[in-house]
Parts: sequence; structure tokens; C-alpha cells
Amino acid sequence: MIDVEGVTRRFGAVTAVDDVSLTVERGTIAVLVGTSGSGKSTLLRMINRLIEPSTGTIRVDGRDTATLPGEALRRGIGYAIQGHGLFPHWTVARNIATVPMLQGWDKPRIDRRVEDLLVLFDLDPAIFAAKFPHQLSGGQQQRVGVARALAAEPAVLLMDEPFGALDPIIRAKAQEDLIAIQRRLGITIVLVTHDMEEAIQLGDRIAVMDGGRLQQYATPAEILAHPAPGFVERLVGGSDRPFRLLSLARVEDAAETGTAQGDAIAPTASLRDALAALLWRGTDSLPVAGTAPRHITLKAILGQAGRR
Repeated sequence: MIDVEGVTRRFGAVTAVDDVSLTVERGTIAVLVGTSGSGKSTLLRMINRLIEPSTGTIRVDGRDTATLPGEALRRGIGYAIQGHGLFPHWTVARNIATVPMLQGWDKPRIDRRVEDLLVLFDLDPAIFAAKFPHQLSGGQQQRVGVARALAAEPAVLLMDEPFGALDPIIRAKAQEDLIAIQRRLGITIVLVTHDMEEAIQLGDRIAVMDGGRLQQYATPAEILAHPAPGFVERLVGGSDRPFRLLSLARVEDAAETGTAQGDAIAPTASLRDALAALLWRGTDSLPVAGTAPRHITLKAILGQAGRR
């Protein structure tokens, strides 16, 4: 869906992005992660030409973005930022309708789209459509910001630190919601974060940036199991990496035939969550929800961690 080929961006004598190439497959989430000044946000903004590349080529759905009018390109790509950027004097409904109005959609079509998105984000249209941003919680504002970015039905969504202003509990829920909505709509997402845990949680592939250069571009499992020497290795940590890898495996991957006492754990829960549940309950085995009698054991989880 997105091809970045040999892209560089210079600001005077400073090279912010240095000869980066990567491909984002259709219907996946690619996360750009790195410290402040690593070039990740600059690279993101070159995709929709908020910043123009100095050299190199970016293609979206096979089209060279340099050949398209910038305004038309941006109207076809969703964009969500930290702080949400909602217009404070506009209602939730009008905020969401911003791009469809610019594109000349008729009112019935806009109204249907706004209502559909509010329902999708668990915001009752009868309650939230007429509210103003200051009447919403931080998590609700974040959902409206993403709904606005999706209003014109883009195939690509760019997100720059979208959850950075949220507290940890709301942030975790927002991450889960994003994954669910992305899977449902099949859109392609490129997301910037400085948080490696968030990158592991969200990304189908992770691009690690440092000093304007791409250090590694791979799946979360590959980066945790085989980090590139140097910066990436330091970023993902050392001794706890096998247990962080447990967050990428599911209970069903290690469940065994058998029974156990206690509340059942979902087969789709991560092995990291299962480990936490076992330790919290002080037991070495938990039943797994489902029709067949299965259980997950502490020994099996630790065995998975050892193999990783």
C-alpha cells in the first residue's frame, strides 16, 4: 500500500531522514518508533506531503505522491495527532464531518457517515453528536479524533503519537479499540510512537529509527528475538525479552488437554497475561475457556519463554 524508496529529508545542514526505504503492506499496521529527533514524525509527514522529501520516492497505492496535488492527496489519507486537534467551537458531529464537507458530500451521506462512526466508536449519536470537545473525556476526544480521520473512508491512516496524552488505563483501551477497528475496516495504518511497548502491542511490523536512519524493520517477534546490534538491542532491553515475547503468543498456543480449578482464561489471551493470572492466583494451572477440557500451566508458559 505504501512504498518508501530512498527517501531523505534535509533541513539546511541537518539530515532529519537519511535514505530510508520500507514497504507497508495493505491492511497492516506499521509502527515507527524511536527517540525524539530520530526522524520518525518527519518520515510520517512525508507520506502525506505535509513535509516534502528532499530526495527519494513515496508511492501510495502505486501512485507517486509527488505527481498528485498535495491537498487532494491529504484529503484521501486520514491523519490523527496527539491532542486530537478537534475544533473547540464545533460539535462532535461537525468535527467528524470536516473532510467529507470539504469533499462536497451531500448532507444525508455526511449524516449517515457521522452516525455510523459514532456507533463504531461506542459513542451514542443521540448523546454525543451535539456535544462540544470540552464536554468529552480525554478518551472520548481521542476516539472522535480518530473518527474524524476516518470520516472520508480513507484506505490509509497516519497517526502521530495519538495516545501520548492519555493516562495508562485509557491508553490501553484506546490501543485495543484501534486494533479492533483496523481489523474490521481493513485500513492500512502507519503510527508513530516513542514507546516500544506500544509498538509491540500494535504493530504488524516495526520500523526502528535512530539519527534519521532506519535501524531495523521487522515483525515484533523478530525484533525481540533478533534485535539489530546497537541501538535496537538497547531499545528492546536484555534479560526480560523472553517474557516480553510472551505478549505475542496466545494461550491457545500452549494449552494442553486436561482440567484445572478456577475461573477460565480466554484462549485468545496472551501468555504474558496468563502468566500474570497464574502468579496472582498462586496456582500452577488454569482452565482454558472452550468446549474441550484444556488447561494452561506455569510449566508450559515458562517453557515457551525459554524457547524464545
